[in-house]
Amino acid sequence: MAGDLVLITGASGHLGFRVLVLALEAGYNARVAVRSQAKANNIVAAPSIKALNSGSNVTFTIVPDILADGAYDAAVKGVKYIIHCASPLTSGITDDFENQIVRPALRGTIGILESAHRTPGIKRVVITSSVVATIPFIEMLAESGKVFDGQLKVPFNPGPYKLEFEAYADSKVRALAATHDFVARMKPGFDIINLLPSFIIGKNELVTGVEDFAKGTNRVVFGQVLGFKNPAPLPGSTVYLNDVASLHVRALDPKIPGNQDYPANSGGIDGTTFSDAIDIINKNFPDAVKNGILPNNGTQPTKKLTMDVTKTEKVFGLTFAGLDKQVTEVALNYIDLVAQT
Repeated sequence: MAGDLVLITGASGHLGFRVLVLALEAGYNARVAVRSQAKANNIVAAPSIKALNSGSNVTFTIVPDILADGAYDAAVKGVKYIIHCASPLTSGITDDFENQIVRPALRGTIGILESAHRTPGIKRVVITSSVVATIPFIEMLAESGKVFDGQLKVPFNPGPYKLEFEAYADSKVRALAATHDFVARMKPGFDIINLLPSFIIGKNELVTGVEDFAKGTNRVVFGQVLGFKNPAPLPGSTVYLNDVASLHVRALDPKIPGNQDYPANSGGIDGTTFSDAIDIINKNFPDAVKNGILPNNGTQPTKKLTMDVTKTEKVFGLTFAGLDKQVTEVALNYIDLVAQT
């Protein structure tokens, strides 16, 4: 498989960038779809890409509007695999949930599948979904004791959406259902793997300033370390960035069964308790707490979410790293950024 060409979308984001790095380390050639040349420049300038000295192993293609018909037609030509990480995340800056979250997530997924279907030679498409695609929204904070394993088919939310996260969850429900429907209707020459991570925690190499550090999913756990006090509980589910990125690359192996959905979550069946991050920081970074670099006095309430990811761990042959590794890596990332300013 070394030398095979893989198209990667979303590589200017937290997860997608790490997927790109691991794909290059595994010997793949990567074509990266970005919305602008500026995003390509940021990727090329990142230390991990420079260290790999990839040269001709990485090329870029500009896809300015993923909602356009045939947006990915040129990007998929000649590739053997596709890893589709690009999808809107919650940002707190929009109330146009339909057009800013739901529609781009759904259309981006369907669009890349349609382009792949029109292109011979593609063997597999790996898509970043989410555990929220297989958990009814009303169950996420219910602490019902039900065990979710990434296989439940969740009905669409008819809206209107009251919360941005509610819209995000429904966007993932709809996109996941669309992939299943696409396989059933079109019977493409490739198979599809959906990976369903929980909140992804890990070093974000593309963040170059402390002012941007608490954006994205790292804030779920690390916001409290920086002193943010969030009164709203969140489902206790996190997963280590490197583990999720590794799943995406390893999923290209034909030995991994296709047309399957694989959830990714750490902490065993009982998941994560967010306040444990405070204890981890106090134990491993006492000086940073003492001198105020890490205030470590915020709050993030947890609602227990029970998940079973043994299917994924068995098929991929890994055990998901726990919260200690996730928090420690992010803390080191933050302390390093502070030292650079």
